[in-house]
Amino acid sequence: MVSIWTPRLEGRGGPRYLAIAEALAEDIDGGRLPAGARLPTHRALADVLGVTVGTVSRAYAEGARRGFLSGEVGRGTFVRSRTSNDELFRPRPEGLVDLSLNHPPVSLGGTVRFALQETLMDVARRDDPSLLAYPPEAGRPSHREAGAMWIRRAGLDVAPERIVISTGSQHAVTAVFATLLKPGDLVLSECLTYPGMKAAAALLHLRVQGLPIDEHGLLPDAFDAACRQSGAKALYSIPTIHNPTTALTPESRRREIAAIAATHGVPIVEDDIHALLPAERPLPIVAFAPELGYYVASTSKTLAPGLRVGYVLSPPGTAPRLAAAIRATAWASAPLMAEIAATWIRGGTGDAILEERRREAAARQAVARSILSSAEYQSHPNAYHLWLRLPEPWRSESFTSEARRRGVSVTPSEVFVVGRTAAPHAVRVCLGAPSSHAELEKGLRLIAETLASSPAEGFAL
Repeated sequence: MVSIWTPRLEGRGGPRYLAIAEALAEDIDGGRLPAGARLPTHRALADVLGVTVGTVSRAYAEGARRGFLSGEVGRGTFVRSRTSNDELFRPRPEGLVDLSLNHPPVSLGGTVRFALQETLMDVARRDDPSLLAYPPEAGRPSHREAGAMWIRRAGLDVAPERIVISTGSQHAVTAVFATLLKPGDLVLSECLTYPGMKAAAALLHLRVQGLPIDEHGLLPDAFDAACRQSGAKALYSIPTIHNPTTALTPESRRREIAAIAATHGVPIVEDDIHALLPAERPLPIVAFAPELGYYVASTSKTLAPGLRVGYVLSPPGTAPRLAAAIRATAWASAPLMAEIAATWIRGGTGDAILEERRREAAARQAVARSILSSAEYQSHPNAYHLWLRLPEPWRSESFTSEARRRGVSVTPSEVFVVGRTAAPHAVRVCLGAPSSHAELEKGLRLIAETLASSPAEGFAL
């Protein structure tokens, strides 16, 4: 139902679009605009207020930026549920154990710290001013070669000429979407997926349709049916340690998905930033459809998030076009950061850091198994998170709120839902952010206590 909402702007100074956005926020917080309400069209509200359509568009965009509005191409602008967003972005209370952010585990042995010190000293001794200059569009040749070396560890034997350097995987996904798609195009994905992909799709005015999954990831039959019926222009998939469910898609299913994509000519955007965490892993999906596959790798989960270096393997002949999208969105990845990553990859430091990440992730998973032994959840021995299924009568948002009240934050399932897919009664629990095993144990025990309680004891459903 379309809301007949009209903002109260009397007494509000500043730009009109900000006044409209503030009125929206107040009416949502006050309950006058419930979650799911569809707002008036840009033109209709502009006519009522006597402002330009552009002013209303800026106001709605500001609401989307703040997280309380979402736009769906062809359907309109809607009020989002504030609960799930607030759990992620509200200030962290003192003493709260944060298990909501999917950080790599703390490097307890100091490998990253010492490696950074040595690498920065080495770079300074080289006196190479080009590291502070603009790089070529696709990245310096030596950095593209390092990216190819890193991707080869996942089983793809690729030439550096097909690699484009990005500012992390989020930037990579955005640039690939901008290269492949135009506003209104449809992207298929797992029905639960990385929220950053949804943000990139919204930024580019793309539609996203979620497809059914099981404990092994995307269902090929559902993908095939959607290709036949929807006119989809791309598939986005996370087949290795899926976010949020941790599913690891077996190679036989990856081959089947690649074959379906080839049959329908649907490009594949494979977000494989966790690919190197399992010591043994299937080949990427794009290995079976190289002419259609954009493969996104990154240093964020394997080496260090702050490097902000991503590597995109593009189909043969498409790297220049993708490089143009990188240039349009960020001009270029910082050469100094890319040089640090390349030095680590070439010299073996990257493998040492990766092995330490694996060991620490496995140790933290063992802590989770011991404390949540009676809980039902899905995980992987080298994952940084787990997918906790909630017992009756808990629901995702009520559990998240009650857990936070007790002193631990987790991520509700609503954050990962695509479109109108029903949110499962589950939460993502991240194990990497706590600075010690003791802090992690504290957070997990609070989760176990919340699971054992009743919603009526704390948070009414």
